[in-house]
Amino acid sequence: MSTASPIDHALIDRAQAGDKAALSQLVSLFEDQREAAIAQRAEVLAQLSARPKRQPARMIGFTGTPGSGKSSLLACIALELLRTQPELTFAILAIDPSSHVSGGSLLGDRTRMRVPPSERRVFIRSQASATELGGLGPWSFQVCRLLSHCVDCVFVETVGIGQSEADIRHLADRVYLVLQPLAGDEVQFLKAGIMEIPSAFVLNKCDDPSAERSYHHLRGSLGLARPWDADSIPIYRCSARSGAGIAELTQGVMHDIAQHGGAELVSKEPYFFERWVRDEWGRVGTRVLDAALGGASAYLERSHGFEAAQATFGGHVREQLQSQDPTRSQHTR
Repeated sequence: MSTASPIDHALIDRAQAGDKAALSQLVSLFEDQREAAIAQRAEVLAQLSARPKRQPARMIGFTGTPGSGKSSLLACIALELLRTQPELTFAILAIDPSSHVSGGSLLGDRTRMRVPPSERRVFIRSQASATELGGLGPWSFQVCRLLSHCVDCVFVETVGIGQSEADIRHLADRVYLVLQPLAGDEVQFLKAGIMEIPSAFVLNKCDDPSAERSYHHLRGSLGLARPWDADSIPIYRCSARSGAGIAELTQGVMHDIAQHGGAELVSKEPYFFERWVRDEWGRVGTRVLDAALGGASAYLERSHGFEAAQATFGGHVREQLQSQDPTRSQHTR
C-alpha cells in the first residue's frame, strides 16, 4: 500500500466487514514507520471514529515463557470460539522473536493457528519483535489501535521472553500467563517477578504426570506474591494436545469479553508514546518530552492526537538541540 496515495473509503468498509486482504493492507499502513504514513493513519482513525459508535475491542494478552504452548492454546481457543460464538469477531496478533545476530524473524506462531481460510470472523497477523524488550513489537500498539475498531476482541500473544515481559500490562485489559509443568517451585515463581501482572493463569500440558505438583506450587506462590487476591485468581488446567480444559478456558475468556468492556486505547497512549520517543529519539528525546514538554500526557493533549504528536515532536527536539548549540545542524536527529 503506497503511503502517498489517498485512503480509499471502500477499503475501510471492506476491512470492517471482515475482508482479510483489506484489513491486511490497513495493518501494513499502521506498521509503516515512515513519516509519510503518519497522516494516513490519522485519516483512517478519523474515518473509523466518525462511524457509528461501537464498543472498543477487548484486549486479551497471552504471555509466558517460550515452549509453554501459547500459540497452540490460542489456536484451540480460536476454534472453540468459532464453534460456539457465531456473532463474535476477533483478531490474533502474534509477536515472534527477532534474532539479535541477523535481525531476522521466523514468523512461525501462526503456523499453529489453522483456521479455515474463508472464515471472516478471525484475522491472524504475525509481527517481529525487532529485538524489543517487553514482549511486544514496536508496531503492536499501532496495529491494535486499528483492530480495536474492526473486531470485538484482540488477542495479543507476546514474544515469550519471561521475566522482563511486562509491556503487555499496558496494552491488554486482561492478561493470561501460560505456564507448563516443571516450570519451577514456589521460589522460582516468586523470582520471576511477573506473578503480579496476570489476571488469570493457565497451566498447559496438564496431561503431564507432574502437572498436579506444579499446580500446587503455583497456588502456593500466589498466596505469598498476591495474598490480597490469591483465592480469587483463576488457574485453568488444560492441554492443547488432548483438548482437556479448553472449553472451560474459552468460557473464562468469553466471560472476560462479555463482562468487561474494552478500554479506549487513548488512555494507553501516553505509555506507548513515551516508548516511541525512546525508540526514535533516545535519551535526548526523552529529556525533551519530560523537561520541555511536560511529559507524554500533557503533550498528547496539546497536540490533539497521537499522530499529530508524532508529526511535530521532531521539531521540538531539533529546536532544543539548536538552542543548546547554535552551531548544530537543524537536521540533527
